[in-house]
Amino acid sequence: MSAPSPKTETFGWPVRVYWEDTDAGGIVFYANYLKFFERSRTEWLRARGISQQTLKEATGGMFVVGEANVRFLKSARLDDELLVTTSLREAGRASMTIHQQALLTTADGPLLLCEATIRAGWVHASTLKPDRIPTQILHALT
Repeated sequence: MSAPSPKTETFGWPVRVYWEDTDAGGIVFYANYLKFFERSRTEWLRARGISQQTLKEATGGMFVVGEANVRFLKSARLDDELLVTTSLREAGRASMTIHQQALLTTADGPLLLCEATIRAGWVHASTLKPDRIPTQILHALT
């Protein structure tokens, strides 16, 4: 039996750049894009009725990031308004691949600043051993 094909719609989560997000040069510190992506993935799951804490308590499992391929294109700065997007690219029995972007909101339209491909695997919360994603979660994502 093969995993269902992923939903193709893109989820967006607004992020404002604060002082704490910037480095000494006044631009977003590169590692903070991963935090922005994490927030967007969490809200993407929540929008599909999946609370990660409730999920962990109910199933004993959780998603963990196993791989992140990040490409930095332009810098965001203090007070910039970003839209951080999340879209499912592939869902398997034990992992999923997600495409994410950080877009600067401009009068001329969105400007791509950073993008990433994230692979998240499902593990048993107490042992951290890989496991199958529960069917109800796969169906909510695809």
